[in-house]
Amino acid sequence: MSDEPLYVGVIYSDGEWLAAAFTADGFDHADVLPRVGNVWVNYEAVAESILVDVPVGLLEGAEVPRPQEQAARAVLGPRADAVTDPPVREAARKRRYPAAAHVTKRKTGHDLSRTAFERSDAIVALDDLLQEVSEAQPVIAEAHPEVCFRAFAGTTLSEDPAAAAGYAERMRALATFDRDAPPVVQSAAEATAGHAVAVADVLNAVALGYTAQPGPGSVRTLPADPPTDPTGLRMGLAYRSDAPLTAEDI
Repeated sequence: MSDEPLYVGVIYSDGEWLAAAFTADGFDHADVLPRVGNVWVNYEAVAESILVDVPVGLLEGAEVPRPQEQAARAVLGPRADAVTDPPVREAARKRRYPAAAHVTKRKTGHDLSRTAFERSDAIVALDDLLQEVSEAQPVIAEAHPEVCFRAFAGTTLSEDPAAAAGYAERMRALATFDRDAPPVVQSAAEATAGHAVAVADVLNAVALGYTAQPGPGSVRTLPADPPTDPTGLRMGLAYRSDAPLTAEDI
């Protein structure tokens, strides 16, 4: 691992955390780690920015959905259904789906999706880290891969990332941003050997790493002026673009 400052994209994948790390000059390495705490321990001394695809900032009740989910759906067009509303903080800490769903209905009036509940372990692990380690709060921020790809592509995407056409569509988006993206993705994929990491997750980690790394455009957020959750965590999705993404761009 480089001693230079690093910019890291992190994806939660099947119980593990895939990190794609870049220096200011380019790709450095990728690694698969068992817990988000390992991510922080590995990178706290050198990371300038860590972008994760796990929710940062949770709500307590009836004000759901979070503003970043609303903003992301507005700019993703055909891919708006890729955005999932996370559980409220109390529901995320329930170990069984019926209990989490009951809390969600009581506190918000809405149903809790199975997809959202299945990410609860990762959500709680990251939330606990950020609550307990104040030094991590300025470094770790949330990003949604589909928003990052949307920004790189300059247009909405339409294909499922798990399909061959979706892989090609996202690879084109990365190559639009950096013509060296294909070998970077290949190197990141090689680092996942022995782990059950999907190819789509490798592309996602690289997309978040490119977003964090200094480069063309500016790092922006959805919404543009992120609020904070009741514990003070900033709620916004990072992306890199020359101009803000808007629903009118679709």
